Amino acid sequence: MGPQEVDQSRLSWPPSFHHAHGRTGDGRTVHDKRLPNTEPKLLELFTKLVTKSGTVLVVVDQVASIGALPLTAARAAGCRVACLPGLSMRRAADLHPGEAKTDARDAFVIAETARTMPHTLRAVDRDDETLAELTMLTGYDNDLAGEANRTTNRLRGLLSQIHPSLERVVGPRLAYPCVQALLQRHGSPAKLKKLGRTRCEALLTAHGSRKAHHLTSEIFDALAEQTLVVPGTEASALTVPGLAAQLAAAHTQRRQAGQETAALLEALPLFHLLTSLPGLGVRTTAAVIVAIGDGTGFPTSGHLASYAGLAPSTKSPGTSIRGEHAPHRGNRLLKRALFQAASAAIGCKSDPSPRICYDRQRARGRTHTQAILRLARQRVNVIHAMIRTGALYEPRTPDDVDLAA
Repeated sequence: MGPQEVDQSRLSWPPSFHHAHGRTGDGRTVHDKRLPNTEPKLLELFTKLVTKSGTVLVVVDQVASIGALPLTAARAAGCRVACLPGLSMRRAADLHPGEAKTDARDAFVIAETARTMPHTLRAVDRDDETLAELTMLTGYDNDLAGEANRTTNRLRGLLSQIHPSLERVVGPRLAYPCVQALLQRHGSPAKLKKLGRTRCEALLTAHGSRKAHHLTSEIFDALAEQTLVVPGTEASALTVPGLAAQLAAAHTQRRQAGQETAALLEALPLFHLLTSLPGLGVRTTAAVIVAIGDGTGFPTSGHLASYAGLAPSTKSPGTSIRGEHAPHRGNRLLKRALFQAASAAIGCKSDPSPRICYDRQRARGRTHTQAILRLARQRVNVIHAMIRTGALYEPRTPDDVDLAA
């Protein structure tokens, strides 16, 4: 394999085919074939089934990505549409013999579950264009966040190798645009020393630093602490600016994605409802809405907590009691968003109740993570009640929290 070649066997490509399995109400198979993921073939099949049967329900396990075109084609052909979430589909698959993971078996499981357990299906709104765009932007933002985190770690590791004192000053500030701009132009200790204090302070000020003089003093004090030149330092003049530019680009793209996300969310009534709860910002609210839609598919807060992986599971086989443990199932993106929101809420000064609940959990001997998870679980009850009643969240006073306890 040459240096410019790519090992395609190690790459994962989106499938270009579906497997369509059709069943009647009495369980007869009317279709069981591979189906190209193209508009002509999809419309041909759906139109044929509608003409023959009259009413056709098309069910997919992915609303976005590969399921987007089949849903659009199904609507255009006059079919009803619904979704069987992937987690529900996997649990339903356990009810059928065999353990194979093939498109044909998955299609059969989806069709049979839709026929025999229609309560497991979730509605797919006709006006879901905003949700589809929101899903795409949220996934893009998550990718950018991961890229920014990886680049930051690489930068800090490189700086720690060549100049630990300098890393202690700029490492925790790599998210600042002024520090990114400084390292893009002067990425080695030698170049920073050559730049000088005056021009360094001017550069930091020009890129938005409000404490440019203090930061400049810290940088040059750190540079003065090390006179030895570590092997590889000269190469940092090339690698550090490149990594700093990548980091700056990732942060810029995240800001742009955040603005687009906020504009989309403004049109959704659920956004204004959820953001009245302390700790829920644009990104976390977007992740919640992408995961639960309008929230009406969850009969109780327990259902929502279970879907988010926040409902503790009890392990007590026979006479053995092992207590409660956090479940490993659930929507991980939703769980992470609720965890982040709960973490942010404990610092909210306008509503002391999250901090009070958190402190009580810590006083009972729980770790920080356990206390945050408990708080997130309690807030699921609040979110479900807000969605059910349509009422905005009202901050609680310490006296209210004591009465509730």
